[in-house]
Amino acid sequence: MKILKETQPQLLKKKNLTLLLKYITGLILLGLLLIFLLFLLVYSDVFGKLPNKENLTAIINEEASLIYSSDTIIVGKIFAENRTNVKLEQIPKHLKEALIATEDKRFYTHNGYDGQSYARVFFRSILMRDASGGGGSTITQQLIKNLYGRQYHGFLSMPINKIKELIIASRMETLYSKDEILLLYLNSVPFGENNFGVESAANRFFNKSVNELKVEESAVLVGMLKANTFYNPRINPKNAKKRRNTVLQLMNNEAYLGNQTTDSLQKLPITLYYKNLDTNTSAGYFSYQIKKKTTEIIKTINETTNSNYNLETDGLKIYTTLNYGIQKMAEKAAKEQLVIKQKQLDKELQSNILKNRWLKDQEFTAKDKQERSLKLFDWDSTKTITGNTIDSLWHYSKMLNTSVLITNPKNGAIISWVGGNNFTTLPFDMVLSHRQIASAFKPFLYATALEKGISPCDYFENEEKTYKEYENWKPENADHSSTPDKKVALWYALIQSMNIPSVNLYFKLEKEWLTKSCEKLKFPEIIDNAPSIALGTLDLSLFETTRAYGAFANDGEMNDLYMVSKITDKEGNIIYESKESKTEKVFTKESSQTVTAILQQAVEQGTSSKIRSTFKIKSPLASKTGTAQNYTNAWFMAYTPNIVLGTWVGTSKNTIHFNSGNGSGSSLALPIIANILKEIEKDPKLKEQYLTSFNIPEEISSSIKCTAYREKGIKGFFNRLFKKKKE
Repeated sequence: MKILKETQPQLLKKKNLTLLLKYITGLILLGLLLIFLLFLLVYSDVFGKLPNKENLTAIINEEASLIYSSDTIIVGKIFAENRTNVKLEQIPKHLKEALIATEDKRFYTHNGYDGQSYARVFFRSILMRDASGGGGSTITQQLIKNLYGRQYHGFLSMPINKIKELIIASRMETLYSKDEILLLYLNSVPFGENNFGVESAANRFFNKSVNELKVEESAVLVGMLKANTFYNPRINPKNAKKRRNTVLQLMNNEAYLGNQTTDSLQKLPITLYYKNLDTNTSAGYFSYQIKKKTTEIIKTINETTNSNYNLETDGLKIYTTLNYGIQKMAEKAAKEQLVIKQKQLDKELQSNILKNRWLKDQEFTAKDKQERSLKLFDWDSTKTITGNTIDSLWHYSKMLNTSVLITNPKNGAIISWVGGNNFTTLPFDMVLSHRQIASAFKPFLYATALEKGISPCDYFENEEKTYKEYENWKPENADHSSTPDKKVALWYALIQSMNIPSVNLYFKLEKEWLTKSCEKLKFPEIIDNAPSIALGTLDLSLFETTRAYGAFANDGEMNDLYMVSKITDKEGNIIYESKESKTEKVFTKESSQTVTAILQQAVEQGTSSKIRSTFKIKSPLASKTGTAQNYTNAWFMAYTPNIVLGTWVGTSKNTIHFNSGNGSGSSLALPIIANILKEIEKDPKLKEQYLTSFNIPEEISSSIKCTAYREKGIKGFFNRLFKKKKE
């Protein structure tokens, strides 16, 4: 047999192949050696101190403090990270299965790291620099990343961080059970929109607790973990649905779901009940005030009890006086009214005269005039326009704003707080803004008169007059009417909100009397006690005004307003409970009941009568409108013995306003309260609780039963004499 010898080229090729294999083997060994050396350096804390067993056993996730309404709805959160921790028994089985099938299918068999995944990472991601090789992180390692983050170490960042996570994960697996690790992960994983933990995410996207999630909803949330913005079901619904179906299929691959169930679930649409539970909520203004108030309370508790409560991280529960049902009614009523009235105002402003006058009062730079894309809040949505800073300023300058405050006069509890149109875009709280109170002030003037012995049936001049000593001031009635030959009864002047008799009443009082009343009502200090104060030139906030009207509703006793009922720690232990406040005696019971009897007539036949005739409100009610000069501010106040409702409407500045009756209190503000009352009347429980009847004695009701006008002179005298004999 003839033996064929290898040719020279073949020998050379074989030699090269052997050298290549040796080279590759050497590279692999060198790489492994470098990885081992790097491992030793990381383990020795050269690249930063690693948490030890003591640190790991002390892991307590920061937890958001929750704000609850009186009807047990979460209306807001206070947090450094928006997290609400849950217990293991609250996690549904299908959520754990979705997570394991998608993120770490060998979770229950590895010791914190997955050898197969790490081999893939080593060869593809590290040696070959292939980003598509995958991360290789187990659920435990992802938990470590969520808790401790990653540091930058230049081109070695990936291997160093992976080694850190491997070491810490191994330590953690010796300290916690697999289910405990799952729980820690689900309580800390970020879902975007400043949400951490699956409970916060379930609340945000589906308005339910995690234990109430359906299989397809769990799949949506697990799908978000890959990229929480790209797969956000609100922002990118198509991406979210595609990713959800991938998660469902992965659950099917691991036999967690059957084929038929998987197919049926993949066909379902994603149905969200999106609820933004931070200060961008509908009750955002209220939540902000709660945060301010609670911060003060916690500071006092810590100082007096040597505690260390943290409002942003300790998962406290803040129980408030807000009634969420009524809050939604108030927001809805305010929005619907302003949508209508904004169109009317825009129509009045169509002529450029007012805008041009506004422009002259501003100072703009060249940058302000540059065109760009602008996002502006509007009632229907946040709209994007092409414009400049001037367009944006004009948009918000002519925008109608409203605030609504509803309280319980018996104890001062705040039932509803609407501080403006949109907390995110327009965070300035109009409940606390001081604006000209207008005729809504008159009941305080008239109550002061009653306190000093003036009767509801005393008559006052209703004839126009010029006051030279006050710079030729000439007050007029809103309808420009006057009755030189007749005087008007005090009760009737109030229900019709007449200016001339109110000024005459003011001059009949000692100035100090009204000042004293205002001090008792905790109004701002009156610096210039000019007679125009009788017509409401004082600047008051809706907060101050609503609190003061509570004195009429509560027989002359005024309560301070409060919003926090109690605070508990995360275990439910009470650390704060509100105490019954001491009421302030502002007016006598008789005076208060007399004002109430008069303001009830304002509803039946006075400036508030639209609440009956147009809105068909049937409940017993006392109320007062307020319209500032030139329609700059519109007010409406209403109350029963158990509820006070107040609203203000106007633009951010007095320079832009209605020039017609569309801007009056009865037209602009009254409908908001009327529509709230209409909704309360539909709810038997709320109606029984808040819309109770007044208990006014007959002698007080009778005290206002006199004619509205009385003729002056001899004719009037004989007419009254004849009428008296006839009676």
